[in-house]
Amino acid sequence: MNIFSRRSLIIASSAIAMALTSTAPSFAQEKKTLAFVVNVPADFWTIARAGTNKAQAELPNYNIEFYIPGEMSAAAQKKILEDLLARGVAGVAISPVNPDDSTAILNEVASKAVLITHDADAPNSNRLMYVGTDNVAAGRQAGELMKKALPDGGKAMLFVGTMDAANARERSQGIKEAIAGTKIEIIDIRTDGGDQAKAKANVEDTLTKYPDIDLLVGLWAYNTPQIYNAVKALGKAGSVKIVGFDEDQQTLKGVAEGVIDGTVVQQPFEFGYQSMINMAKLIEGDKSVIPANKLQIVPTQIVDKSNVKEFGDNLKKVLGK
Repeated sequence: MNIFSRRSLIIASSAIAMALTSTAPSFAQEKKTLAFVVNVPADFWTIARAGTNKAQAELPNYNIEFYIPGEMSAAAQKKILEDLLARGVAGVAISPVNPDDSTAILNEVASKAVLITHDADAPNSNRLMYVGTDNVAAGRQAGELMKKALPDGGKAMLFVGTMDAANARERSQGIKEAIAGTKIEIIDIRTDGGDQAKAKANVEDTLTKYPDIDLLVGLWAYNTPQIYNAVKALGKAGSVKIVGFDEDQQTLKGVAEGVIDGTVVQQPFEFGYQSMINMAKLIEGDKSVIPANKLQIVPTQIVDKSNVKEFGDNLKKVLGK
Protein backbone atom coordinates (compact mmCIF):
# COMPACT_ATOMS: atom_id res chain seq x y z
CA MET A 1 0.00 0.00 0.00
CA ASN A 2 1.54 3.36 -1.04
CA ILE A 3 1.59 6.50 1.12
CA PHE A 4 -1.37 8.07 -0.69
CA SER A 5 -3.54 4.99 -0.14
CA ARG A 6 -2.67 4.91 3.54
CA ARG A 7 -3.44 8.60 3.91
CA SER A 8 -6.79 8.13 2.17
CA LEU A 9 -7.63 5.22 4.45
CA ILE A 10 -6.81 7.25 7.57
CA ILE A 11 -8.94 10.18 6.38
CA ALA A 12 -11.84 7.88 5.52
CA SER A 13 -11.62 6.13 8.89
CA SER A 14 -11.60 9.45 10.72
CA ALA A 15 -14.62 10.62 8.78
CA ILE A 16 -16.53 7.45 9.65
CA ALA A 17 -15.61 7.81 13.33
CA MET A 18 -16.75 11.43 13.38
CA ALA A 19 -20.01 10.50 11.70
CA LEU A 20 -20.69 7.79 14.26
CA THR A 21 -19.85 10.14 17.13
CA SER A 22 -22.14 12.86 15.86
CA THR A 23 -25.11 10.54 15.36
CA ALA A 24 -24.71 8.38 18.48
CA PRO A 25 -26.46 10.71 20.97
CA SER A 26 -29.67 10.73 18.96
CA PHE A 27 -29.85 6.95 19.23
CA ALA A 28 -28.37 6.36 22.70
CA GLN A 29 -29.27 9.48 24.63
CA GLU A 30 -30.17 8.59 28.21
CA LYS A 31 -33.63 9.40 29.46
CA LYS A 32 -33.88 11.88 32.32
CA THR A 33 -35.06 10.53 35.66
CA LEU A 34 -37.91 11.93 37.73
CA ALA A 35 -38.26 10.64 41.30
CA PHE A 36 -41.33 10.53 43.54
CA VAL A 37 -40.31 10.18 47.20
CA VAL A 38 -42.87 9.48 49.93
CA ASN A 39 -42.68 9.81 53.71
CA VAL A 40 -43.79 6.47 55.15
CA PRO A 41 -44.78 2.99 53.93
CA ALA A 42 -48.59 3.03 53.62
CA ASP A 43 -51.28 1.79 51.24
CA PHE A 44 -52.16 5.45 50.60
CA TRP A 45 -49.22 5.66 48.22
CA THR A 46 -50.57 2.88 46.01
CA ILE A 47 -53.02 5.44 44.64
CA ALA A 48 -50.25 7.99 44.09
CA ARG A 49 -48.24 5.33 42.22
CA ALA A 50 -51.17 4.89 39.84
CA GLY A 51 -50.84 8.61 39.12
CA THR A 52 -47.11 8.35 38.41
CA ASN A 53 -47.82 5.37 36.15
CA LYS A 54 -50.23 7.47 34.10
CA ALA A 55 -47.62 10.22 33.87
CA GLN A 56 -45.01 7.70 32.73
CA ALA A 57 -47.26 6.65 29.84
CA GLU A 58 -47.46 10.31 28.78
CA LEU A 59 -43.74 11.04 29.27
CA PRO A 60 -41.85 8.47 27.16
CA ASN A 61 -38.66 10.56 27.26
CA TYR A 62 -38.39 10.25 31.05
CA ASN A 63 -37.86 7.44 33.55
CA ILE A 64 -40.15 7.83 36.56
CA GLU A 65 -39.05 6.15 39.78
CA PHE A 66 -41.02 5.70 43.01
CA TYR A 67 -39.26 5.64 46.39
CA ILE A 68 -40.66 4.48 49.74
CA PRO A 69 -38.22 4.81 52.68
CA GLY A 70 -37.78 1.79 54.89
CA GLU A 71 -38.64 3.92 57.91
CA MET A 72 -40.28 7.26 58.53
CA SER A 73 -37.33 9.56 59.15
CA ALA A 74 -35.60 12.58 57.67
CA ALA A 75 -32.38 10.53 57.67
CA ALA A 76 -33.90 7.82 55.48
CA GLN A 77 -35.18 10.42 53.03
CA LYS A 78 -31.79 12.16 53.01
CA LYS A 79 -30.09 8.90 52.00
CA ILE A 80 -32.53 8.50 49.10
CA LEU A 81 -31.93 12.09 47.97
CA GLU A 82 -28.16 11.74 48.17
CA ASP A 83 -28.30 8.59 46.04
CA LEU A 84 -30.51 10.36 43.49
CA LEU A 85 -28.12 13.32 43.30
CA ALA A 86 -25.19 10.98 42.76
CA ARG A 87 -27.06 9.51 39.79
CA GLY A 88 -27.80 12.92 38.31
CA VAL A 89 -31.58 12.90 38.76
CA ALA A 90 -33.41 15.63 36.81
CA GLY A 91 -36.35 16.16 39.14
CA VAL A 92 -37.58 15.18 42.61
CA ALA A 93 -41.05 15.38 44.15
CA ILE A 94 -40.97 14.68 47.88
CA SER A 95 -43.23 14.61 50.93
CA PRO A 96 -40.70 15.67 53.60
CA VAL A 97 -41.00 13.95 56.97
CA ASN A 98 -39.37 16.85 58.80
CA PRO A 99 -39.03 19.89 56.53
CA ASP A 100 -37.14 21.95 59.11
CA ASP A 101 -34.44 19.31 59.56
CA SER A 102 -34.30 18.65 55.81
CA THR A 103 -33.81 22.18 54.50
CA ALA A 104 -30.11 21.72 53.71
CA ILE A 105 -30.52 18.55 51.64
CA LEU A 106 -33.66 19.89 49.96
CA ASN A 107 -31.78 23.02 48.93
CA GLU A 108 -28.91 20.90 47.62
CA VAL A 109 -31.39 19.00 45.46
CA ALA A 110 -32.95 22.28 44.31
CA SER A 111 -29.52 23.55 43.22
CA LYS A 112 -28.99 20.57 40.93
CA ALA A 113 -32.47 19.44 39.86
CA VAL A 114 -36.10 20.52 39.75
CA LEU A 115 -37.54 20.17 43.26
CA ILE A 116 -41.20 20.24 44.22
CA THR A 117 -43.00 19.04 47.33
CA HIS A 118 -46.21 17.03 47.55
CA ASP A 119 -48.51 15.95 50.39
CA ALA A 120 -46.51 17.95 52.97
CA ASP A 121 -44.76 21.20 52.13
CA ALA A 122 -41.34 22.67 52.94
CA PRO A 123 -41.95 26.38 52.28
CA ASN A 124 -38.65 27.45 53.82
CA SER A 125 -36.70 25.43 51.25
CA ASN A 126 -35.93 26.36 47.65
CA ARG A 127 -38.60 24.06 46.25
CA LEU A 128 -40.29 25.50 43.18
CA MET A 129 -43.85 24.60 44.16
CA TYR A 130 -46.10 22.38 46.26
CA VAL A 131 -48.69 19.95 44.86
CA GLY A 132 -51.22 18.69 47.36
CA THR A 133 -53.88 19.36 49.96
CA ASP A 134 -54.57 22.58 51.81
CA ASN A 135 -54.10 20.74 55.09
CA VAL A 136 -55.49 23.47 57.32
CA ALA A 137 -58.70 23.45 55.29
CA ALA A 138 -58.76 19.64 55.39
CA GLY A 139 -58.35 19.82 59.17
CA ARG A 140 -61.36 22.11 59.32
CA GLN A 141 -63.36 19.51 57.38
CA ALA A 142 -62.33 16.90 59.92
CA GLY A 143 -63.36 19.32 62.66
CA GLU A 144 -66.81 19.62 61.11
CA LEU A 145 -67.11 15.83 61.16
CA MET A 146 -66.10 15.87 64.82
CA LYS A 147 -68.80 18.44 65.64
CA LYS A 148 -71.38 16.34 63.81
CA ALA A 149 -70.27 13.22 65.72
CA LEU A 150 -70.30 15.01 69.08
CA PRO A 151 -72.99 17.72 68.91
CA ASP A 152 -73.05 17.96 72.70
CA GLY A 153 -69.27 17.87 73.08
CA GLY A 154 -66.97 15.23 74.52
CA LYS A 155 -63.38 14.09 74.81
CA ALA A 156 -61.26 13.32 71.76
CA MET A 157 -57.80 11.91 71.06
CA LEU A 158 -55.82 12.53 67.86
CA PHE A 159 -53.39 10.04 66.30
CA VAL A 160 -50.64 10.66 63.72
CA GLY A 161 -47.18 9.51 62.66
CA THR A 162 -45.24 12.60 63.68
CA MET A 163 -46.02 16.21 64.47
CA ASP A 164 -42.78 17.22 62.73
CA ALA A 165 -44.52 16.92 59.35
CA ALA A 166 -46.21 20.07 58.08
CA ASN A 167 -49.42 18.28 57.13
CA ALA A 168 -49.84 16.89 60.67
CA ARG A 169 -49.39 20.31 62.26
CA GLU A 170 -51.69 21.97 59.74
CA ARG A 171 -54.46 19.38 60.07
CA SER A 172 -54.46 19.65 63.85
CA GLN A 173 -54.53 23.44 63.49
CA GLY A 174 -57.57 23.25 61.21
CA ILE A 175 -59.34 20.89 63.60
CA LYS A 176 -58.74 23.23 66.54
CA GLU A 177 -60.05 26.16 64.51
CA ALA A 178 -63.22 24.25 63.58
CA ILE A 179 -64.05 23.06 67.09
CA ALA A 180 -63.22 26.36 68.82
CA GLY A 181 -66.13 27.44 71.01
CA THR A 182 -67.59 23.93 71.24
CA LYS A 183 -67.51 21.52 74.18
CA ILE A 184 -65.18 19.12 72.36
CA GLU A 185 -61.92 18.69 74.28
CA ILE A 186 -58.79 17.29 72.63
CA ILE A 187 -56.99 15.39 75.38
CA ASP A 188 -53.76 14.83 73.48
CA ILE A 189 -52.13 13.87 70.17
CA ARG A 190 -50.45 10.46 70.12
CA THR A 191 -47.61 9.82 67.63
CA ASP A 192 -46.28 6.49 66.40
CA GLY A 193 -43.22 7.28 64.28
CA GLY A 194 -44.73 5.54 61.27
CA ASP A 195 -44.92 2.20 63.10
CA GLN A 196 -48.39 0.77 62.43
CA ALA A 197 -48.16 -1.71 65.30
CA LYS A 198 -47.47 1.20 67.63
CA ALA A 199 -50.32 3.12 65.99
CA LYS A 200 -52.73 0.37 67.03
CA ALA A 201 -51.13 0.11 70.48
CA ASN A 202 -51.63 3.85 70.96
CA VAL A 203 -55.35 3.39 70.37
CA GLU A 204 -55.54 0.41 72.71
CA ASP A 205 -53.71 2.34 75.44
CA THR A 206 -56.05 5.30 75.00
CA LEU A 207 -59.15 3.14 75.29
CA THR A 208 -57.73 1.58 78.46
CA LYS A 209 -56.54 4.82 80.06
CA TYR A 210 -59.62 6.80 79.05
CA PRO A 211 -62.56 4.35 79.13
CA ASP A 212 -64.95 7.28 78.75
CA ILE A 213 -63.28 8.65 75.62
CA ASP A 214 -65.88 9.78 73.08
CA LEU A 215 -64.00 10.25 69.81
CA LEU A 216 -60.80 9.00 68.13
CA VAL A 217 -59.34 10.88 65.15
CA GLY A 218 -56.76 9.50 62.71
CA LEU A 219 -54.75 12.20 60.90
CA TRP A 220 -52.76 9.97 58.53
CA ALA A 221 -53.93 7.29 56.13
CA TYR A 222 -52.90 4.27 58.22
CA ASN A 223 -54.08 5.72 61.55
CA THR A 224 -57.80 5.37 60.87
CA PRO A 225 -57.65 1.63 59.97
CA GLN A 226 -55.68 1.00 63.16
CA ILE A 227 -58.29 2.89 65.18
CA TYR A 228 -61.03 0.86 63.46
CA ASN A 229 -59.27 -2.45 64.20
CA ALA A 230 -58.58 -1.62 67.84
CA VAL A 231 -62.10 -0.36 68.50
CA LYS A 232 -63.68 -3.47 66.98
CA ALA A 233 -61.29 -5.81 68.78
CA LEU A 234 -62.15 -4.24 72.13
CA GLY A 235 -65.90 -4.32 71.47
CA LYS A 236 -66.19 -0.53 71.40
CA ALA A 237 -67.68 -0.22 67.90
CA GLY A 238 -70.63 2.13 68.04
CA SER A 239 -69.86 3.46 71.53
CA VAL A 240 -66.72 5.35 70.45
CA LYS A 241 -66.95 7.73 67.50
CA ILE A 242 -64.26 7.70 64.79
CA VAL A 243 -63.23 10.38 62.31
CA GLY A 244 -60.37 9.87 59.90
CA PHE A 245 -58.37 10.87 56.88
CA ASP A 246 -57.91 9.22 53.51
CA GLU A 247 -59.36 6.31 51.63
CA ASP A 248 -57.78 3.13 52.94
CA GLN A 249 -60.00 0.16 52.12
CA GLN A 250 -60.55 -0.62 55.81
CA THR A 251 -61.48 3.00 56.43
CA LEU A 252 -64.07 2.90 53.65
CA LYS A 253 -65.36 -0.42 55.03
CA GLY A 254 -65.71 1.15 58.47
CA VAL A 255 -67.59 4.12 57.01
CA ALA A 256 -69.95 1.78 55.14
CA GLU A 257 -70.59 -0.16 58.37
CA GLY A 258 -71.28 3.01 60.31
CA VAL A 259 -68.38 2.33 62.69
CA ILE A 260 -66.45 5.31 61.27
CA ASP A 261 -68.47 8.55 61.10
CA GLY A 262 -66.57 9.94 58.14
CA THR A 263 -63.20 10.51 56.53
CA VAL A 264 -61.57 13.44 54.75
CA VAL A 265 -60.17 12.09 51.50
CA GLN A 266 -57.42 13.61 49.41
CA GLN A 267 -56.47 12.85 45.82
CA PRO A 268 -53.09 11.08 45.99
CA PHE A 269 -53.51 10.01 42.35
CA GLU A 270 -53.21 13.69 41.43
CA PHE A 271 -50.19 14.11 43.72
CA GLY A 272 -48.38 11.51 41.65
CA TYR A 273 -49.63 12.55 38.23
CA GLN A 274 -49.40 16.33 38.56
CA SER A 275 -45.97 16.20 40.23
CA MET A 276 -44.44 14.31 37.33
CA ILE A 277 -46.14 16.33 34.60
CA ASN A 278 -45.15 19.61 36.26
CA MET A 279 -41.53 18.56 36.69
CA ALA A 280 -41.23 17.55 33.05
CA LYS A 281 -42.61 20.92 31.96
CA LEU A 282 -40.26 22.78 34.29
CA ILE A 283 -37.26 20.84 33.00
CA GLU A 284 -38.30 21.81 29.49
CA GLY A 285 -38.45 25.48 30.46
CA ASP A 286 -42.19 25.96 31.00
CA LYS A 287 -42.49 27.89 34.27
CA SER A 288 -46.16 28.72 33.69
CA VAL A 289 -47.09 25.65 35.79
CA ILE A 290 -45.90 27.43 38.95
CA PRO A 291 -48.83 29.28 40.59
CA ALA A 292 -48.21 32.81 41.85
CA ASN A 293 -48.25 31.55 45.45
CA LYS A 294 -46.30 28.37 44.49
CA LEU A 295 -49.16 26.21 45.78
CA GLN A 296 -51.12 23.87 43.50
CA ILE A 297 -53.97 22.87 45.80
CA VAL A 298 -55.70 19.55 45.13
CA PRO A 299 -59.24 19.60 46.60
CA THR A 300 -60.40 17.26 49.36
CA GLN A 301 -63.86 15.93 50.15
CA ILE A 302 -65.74 14.32 53.00
CA VAL A 303 -66.81 10.70 52.58
CA ASP A 304 -69.50 9.40 54.91
CA LYS A 305 -72.15 6.70 54.75
CA SER A 306 -74.18 8.70 52.21
CA ASN A 307 -71.52 8.62 49.47
CA VAL A 308 -69.03 5.93 50.44
CA LYS A 309 -70.26 3.37 47.88
CA GLU A 310 -70.04 5.82 45.00
CA PHE A 311 -66.60 6.96 46.13
CA GLY A 312 -65.36 3.39 46.49
CA ASP A 313 -66.57 2.47 43.00
CA ASN A 314 -64.78 5.49 41.50
CA LEU A 315 -61.60 4.62 43.40
CA LYS A 316 -61.60 1.11 41.93
CA LYS A 317 -61.79 2.62 38.44
CA VAL A 318 -58.82 4.87 39.20
CA LEU A 319 -56.82 1.83 40.34
CA GLY A 320 -57.94 -0.21 37.35
CA LYS A 321 -59.80 -2.79 39.44
